[in-house]
Amino acid sequence: MEYDIIIIGAGVVGAATARELSRWNLRTAVLEAKDDVACGTTKANSAIVHSGHSTKPGSLMAKYNVRGNLLYKGICDELDVPFVRNTHLMVGFSDDDIPRLQKVYDDGIANGVTGLKMLNHDETLALEPNLNPEIVGSLLAETGGIVCPYELTIALAENANINGVEFFFNSKVTGLKRREDGKYEITLEDGRVFVSRSVLNAAGVHSDTINNFVSERKLKIIPRIGEYWMLDKNYASAFKATIFQVPGPMGKGILVSPTVDGTVLLGPTAKDVEDADDVSTTGEGLKNVLDVARRSWPNIPRGAAITTFAGIRAHLSSHDFVLGEAADSPMFFNAAGIESPGLTSAPAIAEDLAAEIADKLHAKRNDAYRPGRPPVRRFRHMTNEERASAIAENPAFARIICRCETVTEAEIRDAIRRPLGARSVDAVKRRTRAGMGRCQSGFCLPRVMEILSEELGVPIDDVTKFGGESKFIVGELYK
Repeated sequence: MEYDIIIIGAGVVGAATARELSRWNLRTAVLEAKDDVACGTTKANSAIVHSGHSTKPGSLMAKYNVRGNLLYKGICDELDVPFVRNTHLMVGFSDDDIPRLQKVYDDGIANGVTGLKMLNHDETLALEPNLNPEIVGSLLAETGGIVCPYELTIALAENANINGVEFFFNSKVTGLKRREDGKYEITLEDGRVFVSRSVLNAAGVHSDTINNFVSERKLKIIPRIGEYWMLDKNYASAFKATIFQVPGPMGKGILVSPTVDGTVLLGPTAKDVEDADDVSTTGEGLKNVLDVARRSWPNIPRGAAITTFAGIRAHLSSHDFVLGEAADSPMFFNAAGIESPGLTSAPAIAEDLAAEIADKLHAKRNDAYRPGRPPVRRFRHMTNEERASAIAENPAFARIICRCETVTEAEIRDAIRRPLGARSVDAVKRRTRAGMGRCQSGFCLPRVMEILSEELGVPIDDVTKFGGESKFIVGELYK
């Protein structure tokens, strides 16, 4: 199979760049090792759209953070993805923190960030009364926001797909070489071979491996794990803003943040690990999250947690993005070391990479490009009149499958039938929120499995949590 451009990795940067490349007349493919988009770093992060004040002036992180922030509302409006400029507050707890907050403010001004304000104790508590009253002041970032990272990535990929981009899941790259004719030959774990005039490396924590296949400028990704708590929707009103503490040497620290879905997020930790695929949580790490988060929110309610999880970040010692064509490998492009603020930066990174790739391939504009994606009908957001109309049109809207999140059978079937539709329980969850509520799929899982079995035409024994051998049913006790 031969293409003009192959993207390795279907995280937010890979999907965003695929969407931008679909604006050009190019044969484009995306290879993803997992069974769906957004299964790596994109799946498990802080869901923050940063303003750009915490990035080093002059860095690629600073450039793309600020530009990406400006692009978010337009992209989310077009793709019908929830996005809220909820503002961000970085709080200080002692007089020694004030100069550090001032330094972050100064960096933000140097980066071109607007809407930054230094606030005193009273001004801060007037905005967020549930904060620790011992705080001495804060830095307000009015352009800070929150988004659902996997819903955004799904939307970007759907838009790319309806404009001709092909996605190949369960397609782990194990080999890459540049042939004598200048084209790249990509070998997959299952033996399939792809050929492309150009390659974009957007492989997240494995982007060093992909780069090092072809470039003498070797990269070394340091996997950095972050652990989180998720709190119930009953506490959604605790904070409007995302609450940061003064950052430390390992990153922006442990935050308290509302989400666009109404839950509250605590975390992450930051610990360098060897295994780039190990996203297990630890008692020590989760205790640390609570201990530090209580400094911002002393009254974190007992029994509020509904789940814990961890994500991996692709950290480079240079602590900056590696973007663009490799100097010694023509037509091989990197998007490596994409850690925070990678989610915020993704739309801007995608614009520049797609323009660079299209120029090098002498591509022409795709006049048939279609913006947007098929409508997403969320029953939980409908008015009673809209619900009645939806049920009259499709009785499956009357059958609630997930009680916690008010997700209907109609939504689950649509999630499976859509472009790049769900093929596993977790993929349904990311598209509909079925299973993300208080009971964590204790009620809805069997019915979601039945619907997947019916829609995919496979035995229910073959339905998986996240592809591969992650089957729920592994045998029978009685016959």
